[in-house]
Amino acid sequence: TMASPALLMRVVASAYSVAEKAATIVRNVMAAGDLGIVEKGGANDLQTKADRLVQMSICASLARKFPKVTIIGEEELSSDEVTEELIENGHCEEILKKTCPAQYTGIKEEELVIWVDPLDGTKEYTEGLLDHVTVLIGIAYGGKAIAGVINQPYYNYEAGAGAVLGRTIWGVLGIGAFGFRLTEAPAGKHIVITTRSHSSTLVNDCISALNPDSVIRVGGAGNKIIQLIEGKASAYVFASPGCKKWDTCAPEAILHAVGGKITDIHGNSFQYNKEVKHMNSAGVLATLRNYDYYASRIPNTVKQSLVP
Repeated sequence: TMASPALLMRVVASAYSVAEKAATIVRNVMAAGDLGIVEKGGANDLQTKADRLVQMSICASLARKFPKVTIIGEEELSSDEVTEELIENGHCEEILKKTCPAQYTGIKEEELVIWVDPLDGTKEYTEGLLDHVTVLIGIAYGGKAIAGVINQPYYNYEAGAGAVLGRTIWGVLGIGAFGFRLTEAPAGKHIVITTRSHSSTLVNDCISALNPDSVIRVGGAGNKIIQLIEGKASAYVFASPGCKKWDTCAPEAILHAVGGKITDIHGNSFQYNKEVKHMNSAGVLATLRNYDYYASRIPNTVKQSLVP
């Protein structure tokens, strides 16, 4: 008989289906028209009914299947009874057919940490910039992001009636990343992608120092990493402490699975063990290629301002 798939592959296969369910919830909340917006920490730090329902759905669905895995979500929610219609039991068969990389075959449930951002780009969601929105499920082992799922609920939403809405991108270190077309940014062009709603003097000074050909300002960390792997931007630069572990875990795994690199502004790797602080307080620098070019041009004044 075939050996049953390794735990990691089962978790990723489930996370894929759970993310697709999440996308349906995101679209349904928007279609119903009542976003239920509350301010958490001011006008740029919002939470909607979609953030709440999606987090309950993702966390409860994965916890039911993998009870010993640590799951850390962005939203602080009371553990009310989650209704059955929020539970997703399915999994992606395609993922289970892939061979688990040897270094991950012996992983036990209690060694995994899953970082969940139920709706990355909430502010953009409330403003109707729907292509910025992603659902992020990142899987970490030994403090390192090793697998991730990114769903874009509104991918293709401008293609008109009849177009299939949404897509799911997934990746595992040592296997690769799937669900998109890997494309490099135009050679010799320095296209920097950065924050849309969390700008500051420091953020802008850092970008100026890179002397970019163009700057793209969009919401969502997941969205920015997708722009890198699809060749729309050459570097994601954010010289500010606003990013959190649930913003970077899934995107990091996917970027690293295709040979890219993400660190803080100082070049330090992010740690994802369950005890770690949630804030990536020293910012973000990510590229698909040519990481060293950008890293070497981050001004010391910027580095001194951002303490890891």
